[in-house]
Amino acid sequence: MAELSVIVYGPNVQGHLTELLDTLAAHPLPDAELIVAAVGDWARETAERHTPDGPVPQVLPLPDGTGDAAARAAGAARASGRWLHFVHAKDGLPAGATRTVAERVAELPGEVDVLLLDHVRSTWRTSGMPSPDGSLLARAGRADVALDDFAPLLRLTPLLGTRVLRTDFYRAHEQRLTSDDEPYAALAALLLAGRAACLPHVAYEDRRQRPASLPPVTPEQRYGLVERYESLLGLARGRRAAHAALYDVMVRDCLRTFARGGMAEDVAREFFRRASLAALRHRPEGYRHPAGLEGVRRSLLEEGAYGRYRAFQAVNRTRRTARSAVRTRKRRLGATLRDHQYRRALGRPADPHLAVFSAYWNRGVACNPAAIAAKLTELAPWIHPVWVVTAQNAALLPPGTDHVVPGTRRYWEVLARAAYLVNNVNFPNAVVKRPDAIHVQTHHGTPLKHMGLDQMAYPAAAQGLDFQALLERVDKWDFSVSANSHTTRMWQRAYPSRYVSLDHGYPRNDVYYTAGAEDVRAVRDRLGIAPGRRAVLYAPTHRDYEAAWTPRLDLAALADRLGDDTVLLVRGHYFYGGAASPLTNLRRTGRIIDVSSYDPVEELCLAADALVTDYSSIMFDYANLDRPIVIHADDWETYRTTRGVYFDLMAEAPGPVARSQQELTEILTTDAWHDEGAAKTRAVFRRRFCEYDDGRAAERVVRRVFLGQDESGLPPVLPVEERTPAPTPQEATA
Repeated sequence: MAELSVIVYGPNVQGHLTELLDTLAAHPLPDAELIVAAVGDWARETAERHTPDGPVPQVLPLPDGTGDAAARAAGAARASGRWLHFVHAKDGLPAGATRTVAERVAELPGEVDVLLLDHVRSTWRTSGMPSPDGSLLARAGRADVALDDFAPLLRLTPLLGTRVLRTDFYRAHEQRLTSDDEPYAALAALLLAGRAACLPHVAYEDRRQRPASLPPVTPEQRYGLVERYESLLGLARGRRAAHAALYDVMVRDCLRTFARGGMAEDVAREFFRRASLAALRHRPEGYRHPAGLEGVRRSLLEEGAYGRYRAFQAVNRTRRTARSAVRTRKRRLGATLRDHQYRRALGRPADPHLAVFSAYWNRGVACNPAAIAAKLTELAPWIHPVWVVTAQNAALLPPGTDHVVPGTRRYWEVLARAAYLVNNVNFPNAVVKRPDAIHVQTHHGTPLKHMGLDQMAYPAAAQGLDFQALLERVDKWDFSVSANSHTTRMWQRAYPSRYVSLDHGYPRNDVYYTAGAEDVRAVRDRLGIAPGRRAVLYAPTHRDYEAAWTPRLDLAALADRLGDDTVLLVRGHYFYGGAASPLTNLRRTGRIIDVSSYDPVEELCLAADALVTDYSSIMFDYANLDRPIVIHADDWETYRTTRGVYFDLMAEAPGPVARSQQELTEILTTDAWHDEGAAKTRAVFRRRFCEYDDGRAAERVVRRVFLGQDESGLPPVLPVEERTPAPTPQEATA
């Protein structure tokens, strides 16, 4: 018996079936079977022509007009797997998703009936957009739960493709789970399940067709929305938490459907009436409306006050329009005043003794700009540094740091007058590049993933980017700092302009060669790491296809396997802000330490005996320490496909590669993480990506940019073999 049966069903909508089958064929699994319940000749011919490298799909031809529910049922009848994953022919599976699902279901206990997946959404205009489900799945964690103990799961997108069903469970409830109303089937699966488990990683792609290409929605379909929830609420009868959660979902869905419009007046009135009756009939005992406008909406719905609800909508639209107009006038007035002050300051000569620094969108003193500013104080103390920092981060600055807050009068004054502007991202579009000022782009990592113009082919990564504006910002650069020749070439490709590349190394990495044993001991003491304990830094990267950070490891289980002698330092990516909340319950006995807010990250690297990461650029920096690096790449194919990469990390990794938690645990509990093979692999990686880093990068940048020395007057870059990194924790405590 196969572990997993993937049932592709439905017509070959817009030709997507070929792409879906290609994805499945590219990553065949010996313990999974593929059944194509092909509706219509086009789908049948497409599936039969398909010649995958792995197991040949079982093609089940179905006549044109066969509904989705009937197609699913026909495919399920043919399936022999312990678990069923229904995939519509119009949808997609991210590369490697089936492998991830198969591994997860194989470890689930027998009482689990449903596995819930995260997904991405694609339309006719965009692809790979994050779903709203990621944070909720992350909160649920990897442990299986009963719905009554975690009823918020009913708020997940009602998409059947994100529910993997145990076959025996499906057969026991087949009549409800093969409903033509897919959202009904998706919600019913949760309500009927004994226990559910979560896989809070992207394993499905929901492709949504352009509404104009679909048949018009009939009045009966509109009314069917209310009927769907009334039937589902019957399944939740007597279950207080599930009933309350589902009731909220129903009311919210009805109000949103009504607000979207598109209904004739008589249909809208009848839809509102039916929704009102359902809201009253199923209102939970002791239910209280939410505060604010949402509470008003729900009260009017329960009252059946159609006319007053329409008036309420009109008033809200008028209020929003008026507020928007006021905000627009204020912005314009402020922009006019700012522009006048800024232009007047630009008319004065640049101050050769003034330098403006910023890092990570004005987060504070950090990264390459911080290392350059420190060396500038040493070599050119007559140049005064001013940092751009947000108001909320100003209190975190080192004592005595001169700073400005974005948008203030002095902010525009120093930006206009400074002879030097240094940033590891970009200054705002409004900043003018005056001819007597020097702009230095330090960047903040070595590129594995596509950056700049190379993101244009990846909509999930390019969301919200204005590439013309990006090029205009790039054209202001005078210098671009690089850590290795690979980075230099990729920056020239991703950010084409006339800037000069400073192949001097990343200044933030100098500390990996200048820190001594006392520095290493001091950091470990601050973190509470006792002498003799192994510290493993886990630092995963951001994923464009995830709405919130989800630890891709069961950190509690990993800590248990590694034992009391190992401390896990866990650092969530800064893009997620306070998203390290999944770690809240894991700080146990000092074996797991949440360091997501700890700065600078360079100190964490000094404290760690080894690094575990996925695709984060921290691997390139940490390699300077010549300490073990382990890559955890459970979704490499998905990441590579959705973001694009400059080289195959699986073939050129800095150390052992784990494709699952089990493999990672085996590496860290044996000698594989630091054996001779790992050292040889790391040496090759260091020669390529630590090419210019030797502890004097900041000095080279300061002498070249601020002191005007040519290349002949700069400290030469030492060969990798001649460099001495900071001592390891064992050496520091010997």
